[in-house]
Amino acid sequence: MKVSRWLGNAIGSSLAARAALLSFLIGAVALASAQNGRMSPYQGESDGVSAGGQWWEFGSTDKMTGAKKVRFELQSNNYFKEDPDYKPRVNLYCSDGKLKLADFNPGVRLPPPNRPGFWGQPQLEVEVRVDDVHNYKGWNWMRGHFLSMDKGTVRGLLSAQVFNIALPTRSGRQIAEFSPGGLNFERVKQACDLTPKKPSKD
Repeated sequence: MKVSRWLGNAIGSSLAARAALLSFLIGAVALASAQNGRMSPYQGESDGVSAGGQWWEFGSTDKMTGAKKVRFELQSNNYFKEDPDYKPRVNLYCSDGKLKLADFNPGVRLPPPNRPGFWGQPQLEVEVRVDDVHNYKGWNWMRGHFLSMDKGTVRGLLSAQVFNIALPTRSGRQIAEFSPGGLNFERVKQACDLTPKKPSKD
């Protein structure tokens, strides 16, 4: 009876040790994957690879047209008050080698538009800093969740070291602070046909 009990305890200890080792190995693999890439939140999109600096590149293929799609993402260094778990971010959406859309997603619900665009489309006015250049921009207001950026600002962002966006929010004026330096320009040129351009101070 004692031998049987000892044997049972030994087997139980062995199984527990193996389970602990397996958990450790799974955690180590997950950690290594997290360091080498970033999981995509979108179905059908590959996990992200570094595009230089704090930029990430994600790829997918349009299931109907077969077009190659690439998304570049840059997350801010800070959070907005309403959501400390989601950083504001800039996304560049490219398809078949051309930029299709660049948007700023603050991660919080935007206030109503405060100005009309040239064609009467709803816009939100924001203040943009690209290194030592400050400008006010009217960006198209998209369903209250993100703003469509102009191409000139995007080209300035590509080679900037400092990129900040100040905008009105439901908690008052807040600033998203980005560090865009280190981007691999060749990857963006190939995927989006975009090249950096310093913004004008005018």
